[in-house]
Amino acid sequence: MKKNILKFFLAIIGIIILSTSVAQNSGDKTLMTIGGEKITETEFLNIYRKNNFNNDVIDKKSLEEYLELFINFKLKVKEAEELGLDTLTTFKDELKGYRNQLAQPYLTDNAMDEKLLLQAFERKQYDLRASHILIKVNADANPEDTLAAFQSIMEISKEIMNGADFSEMAVTYSEDPSAKDRPATSRRPYMKGNKGDLGYFTVFDMVYPFENGAYNTAVGEISMPVRTTYGYHLIKVTDKKKALGNVLVAHILILFPKNATHQDSLKAETKVKKAYDELTSGTKFADVVRKYSDDKGTIEKEGMLPWFGVNRMIPEFIMEISALSDTGEITKPFLTNYGWHIVKLVEKKGLPSFEEDIPELKGRIVRSDRSKESQKSFIRQSKTEYNFTEYKENLEEIYSLVNDTIFKAKWHPENTNQSDNLLFQLDGNDYFQKDFIAYLEKTQSVTPREDIKVFVNKKFNSFINASIIAYEDSQLEKKYPEFRTLVKEYRDGILLFELTDQKVWSKAINDSIGLAEFYNTHKNNYMWDERLNTSIYTFSNPAYVKQARKMARKGFNKNDILNAINPDSVIYLTIIDDKCEKGDNQIIDKINWKKGITDNFEVDGQIVFVDVHEVLSPQPKLLSEARGIITADYQNFLEKEWIKELRMKYPVDVNQDVFSKIK
Repeated sequence: MKKNILKFFLAIIGIIILSTSVAQNSGDKTLMTIGGEKITETEFLNIYRKNNFNNDVIDKKSLEEYLELFINFKLKVKEAEELGLDTLTTFKDELKGYRNQLAQPYLTDNAMDEKLLLQAFERKQYDLRASHILIKVNADANPEDTLAAFQSIMEISKEIMNGADFSEMAVTYSEDPSAKDRPATSRRPYMKGNKGDLGYFTVFDMVYPFENGAYNTAVGEISMPVRTTYGYHLIKVTDKKKALGNVLVAHILILFPKNATHQDSLKAETKVKKAYDELTSGTKFADVVRKYSDDKGTIEKEGMLPWFGVNRMIPEFIMEISALSDTGEITKPFLTNYGWHIVKLVEKKGLPSFEEDIPELKGRIVRSDRSKESQKSFIRQSKTEYNFTEYKENLEEIYSLVNDTIFKAKWHPENTNQSDNLLFQLDGNDYFQKDFIAYLEKTQSVTPREDIKVFVNKKFNSFINASIIAYEDSQLEKKYPEFRTLVKEYRDGILLFELTDQKVWSKAINDSIGLAEFYNTHKNNYMWDERLNTSIYTFSNPAYVKQARKMARKGFNKNDILNAINPDSVIYLTIIDDKCEKGDNQIIDKINWKKGITDNFEVDGQIVFVDVHEVLSPQPKLLSEARGIITADYQNFLEKEWIKELRMKYPVDVNQDVFSKIK
């Protein structure tokens, strides 16, 4: 909650707007001093422009007004520093959190981010159908296993190039279990193999390297081996078409019985033809569904299936649906491994425009494995910029130090006193064996056992990447003036928020004695206008109006009248007591402002009369009646008094010559 309030507060003072700051230089003139601290012309103008919506024009009047606000802002920050709020651990942690957020755009390749965004949008416009052959190899496998897997996939590729059928090779060699027929077990039925056919898919449906291989391969062609976390793939693209998007359909399904005979197949075909004939003769789709469909889960829903995209249905289904263009159009009967189908198009959701799709695409990119591409590119650029030099031969000594206890998070390195050989250099900074050993020990966790050398190499790459990012992060204030300025503004904003909360906002709410004293001094500022103290009688049944008027004239109280008119919980009469100023209540505005019972009149088809008990003269509102506005005024009062104190404590001297030139 506090964080949300702080963000709103920072927005108000204009310091979270990411605009490029004017770089300060040695010739920057001093605009003012506050308590002996110099404030430059550039710093003032930078924040002024962020708050000035018409920032192409410097308006003299707004500039003078803003000067006072700026001075007050700086006075509060000065006081917070004097009180040591900037030394508190809570402050440092909060600022660190905001700085980490601000730093993120500087620690990735923004050009790559844009490229990935455009690439995802362009690929989303098409659906692919592809088959693959997989030879498994772990992503972190040792070089020998990796080479063996690569040689295997290349041998398969050569056979296909020499005329072997891709689908038959998939059945024979692919290590994707779905390629082959799988016999029934106690846990699942018989499953027919797909011969490597993955069906239709679009962007984000596959791991990124596989997606790249597929979208970069022409229809009918076969890719070079593609490496993913699963192993090596050969990809054959069999179709590419305009994206289907998401569709809503209803269907009729005629199932084949288990172990269907030729006779069973003929019966199913005859049944689906009858269903189709009825549809083409004008029978409602829902009626045909109820009469013929074997899909019990959709019969009561008129055959409706949930919304789906191309990766959620078998290829034959997608091909037939893609041919439908008009709402209500139906397919001819078509056959799949599940049986006969007839499908009706209910609705299609077209793809959004690029601008509309940006938020969704960005979110999908962040959640997908392609998000690593931006950081990889950033790492490559940083290595070049900072003259990265690696001495990987010095890893040999570390291999012998690591044992299986590291996979249980119980590894404690020994004999590391001499581990001072270089592993790499970055911008003239040396990173030694002992630095990597410390990283290994700190980041160890319970993980599956693997080859020690492979594990250490993987962790070494992580150590390099982490070191590069940490070093670049440490340079941000030096490299980017706008980042340095923005972090300082966040710092000042947090300090200002904390101290203002202590001195003004929370104090006004919690200081009940001070609030009461302020109210008593200024109560005539919170006046009621002339009001009526009334009871408004509203009848749903006019038969009871006379009885109620008679009881009201005799002085019966509200509850007695309601109990007499509304027996057995039937509501014939409502009575609302109210004290109203003019304009508060349309009924009160209709009557004469004098004591007594009004004539009957009609409001929204109901009979109404008003019992005016008293005409109230103007009087101060009670503190409880106007606490919100009184508290707000008390906060303003506290802030003004606080500013007076701060101006006495920290003398302000504005260089009018510099300010005049700005104006």
